[in-house]
Amino acid sequence: MCELFAMSSRGPATVTLSLSILAEHGGKTARHKDGWGIAFYDEGDARILKDTTRASRSRWVQFVEQQELRSTLVVSHIRLATDGGVSIKNTQPFARELGGRLHIFAHNGHVPDIKNLSEYRSNSFHPIGNTDSEFAFCALLERVKPLWSERETVPELEARLDVVAEFAKDIGQFGPANFLYCDSEVLFAHGHRRTQADGQITSPGLYWLHRQCAREDPLSKTSGVSVTSHNQDVILVASEPLTTEAWEPFREGQVLAISKGQIAARVPV
Repeated sequence: MCELFAMSSRGPATVTLSLSILAEHGGKTARHKDGWGIAFYDEGDARILKDTTRASRSRWVQFVEQQELRSTLVVSHIRLATDGGVSIKNTQPFARELGGRLHIFAHNGHVPDIKNLSEYRSNSFHPIGNTDSEFAFCALLERVKPLWSERETVPELEARLDVVAEFAKDIGQFGPANFLYCDSEVLFAHGHRRTQADGQITSPGLYWLHRQCAREDPLSKTSGVSVTSHNQDVILVASEPLTTEAWEPFREGQVLAISKGQIAARVPV
């Protein structure tokens, strides 16, 4: 299976250390060798970079690290191809415009059966590639689309979380369905089940870490981020803990709504 990573912070931060550790999982210390991608949000839009080369060997990873890009929302994915060939169009994260904002999605799991069900087909959004992950993204956007009918109005968080949580519950019946979905303001993370070290497919599917740190605080380094302000809140989400700190495992089926380095809401409560 693939691996996911995301960051939400109160102020702009880099993810250089976290990206380096994640990249090692891409074909060096783990078998996720079929490409990688990362998105850095910037005022409703995002800088997105994808590569079909394994992350541990990709020069684009080195480029991103050298640029020290800063953002308050970052979503990344390293791929082990289980559905769809190795190509840029099948490389995550995926992105679509909705309501004048860029929405981004990355999935870890295997839910190919949804391709054959009419209730998961979208009239407005269509896959560019042929993965079950992109198909799931289009189906999710179809469900959240009514909430974004007014371009100048941001939907209530509770309404957005309800739709995302219901979608997560629905696709979870078809197989492992961990995902990260971001609407440029809020990061929604769904932890389900994934293949563990012993080969069993069980929870947890994701872990999260919350840190409050200052510019000179050593936690800003051990957490895998660097800060630009004297006070910073950061939440990291990953398929596996990326540091030796005490990461919190997601309960199976749990959805967290994360904004500005804080957990804004969760399902189940």
